[in-house]
Amino acid sequence: MKKRTLFFVSLLILGGWILPVSVYPQAGGSSVADMKKTAPKVYIDCEHCDQDYIRTEIPFVNYVRDRKEADVHVLITTQDTGSGGTEYTLAFIGQGGFANINSTLIYASSKTDTEEEVRRGYVAVLKMGLMPYAARTPIRDLISVEFKEKVKPTDVVDPWKFWVFSMSVGGDLERESQTKSQAVDFRLSTNKITPDIKLRLGFLARYESDEFKYEEEGITETITSHSDAVDFAGLFVKSLSEHWSAGIYLGVSSSTFSNLRYKINPALAVEFDLFPYSESTRRQLRFLYKGGYDFVKYREMTIYDKTKESLLSQSLSATLEIKEPWGTLSSSLEGSHYFHDFTTNRLAFFTELSFRIFKGLDFNIDGMYERVRDQLSLPASGASREEILLRRRELRTDYNLFLSVNLSYTFGSIFSNVVNPRFGNLGILGHDWD
Repeated sequence: MKKRTLFFVSLLILGGWILPVSVYPQAGGSSVADMKKTAPKVYIDCEHCDQDYIRTEIPFVNYVRDRKEADVHVLITTQDTGSGGTEYTLAFIGQGGFANINSTLIYASSKTDTEEEVRRGYVAVLKMGLMPYAARTPIRDLISVEFKEKVKPTDVVDPWKFWVFSMSVGGDLERESQTKSQAVDFRLSTNKITPDIKLRLGFLARYESDEFKYEEEGITETITSHSDAVDFAGLFVKSLSEHWSAGIYLGVSSSTFSNLRYKINPALAVEFDLFPYSESTRRQLRFLYKGGYDFVKYREMTIYDKTKESLLSQSLSATLEIKEPWGTLSSSLEGSHYFHDFTTNRLAFFTELSFRIFKGLDFNIDGMYERVRDQLSLPASGASREEILLRRRELRTDYNLFLSVNLSYTFGSIFSNVVNPRFGNLGILGHDWD
């Protein structure tokens, strides 16, 4: 199905059947940058797609965040197939000068496909679907069976100067005859990302409250508990080369859970990637060093008899991320400590692995381990029974451990790509029945 669809679209393009006119004038001697400016503006409407990979593999269009600003709205929807795979329906909707150019293409993945194979598949179909639009602009002069010249992400005219803002306000409310719970949170974030810089700012405020009524021997006891937290985080990163970057962090936080009246944490950092950043969607091996200073005031006196202190710290981490046909791997090892006492340290290891042993047999592991020696904010008064049961206070621990392991095997027909949505998915034992 996939090969037949791509072959048919290729014939239409090469045969000139869908290229009657050009929306833009001939390129002539225009530079690559000039042609890129007139390339189609595309809005990718997909919840489960790797947007960075799409932008890397399809650089001959301009990507926009608002569908109303796009020349082409690509709506990508998914459904489960009979064989346990996923069917991707790519609807190409032309707008403006491309208003009469619409098409729909299908890509079906198998349940045994790795993440790399899946994204490579739908990107190949997406690339074909965009050809009729690119062919009507001067950028077509740089396109053949393969792209003639690698076009890196370039700055286009943008009235927002690449700034993106996001804000949300929400809450939860639960009521039963013996319990009630409520929470309110506010989030605000902004970022600006270009090939040269990355700037991210985020703010979060959250309040939670719970009330329980406990009755024993005719006596009713009401237990109440609440927590609040405020966090601000800022990051500025400057690209120095294909392997080096430098940045500045700033964190400000307040938390009843962590016994913090406030904590202000500025830090400087430098990162080296063994592989070029341009290959980041396929592989990364990053080494990040960060040195910072903490200004802390506690809500209660700590187990170290402190109500406030200033702390100098440093951390070093190594992160490996690989996406290949055999599977995906993401692992990180980080060590940190405070300078005033080297015994106050933390060592953390995180990993996610999805590995294809052979066709149909997959091994998945998701784990985290932390050796904890730096809980400086623990209150001297300890935690009450309610705070322990409701996790309202940070508790002393020597380690944190999480591990999830899964081995799956799929066999049978690989050609059942028919979609039948009737009755939805039958939930059995809390799981979807495939």
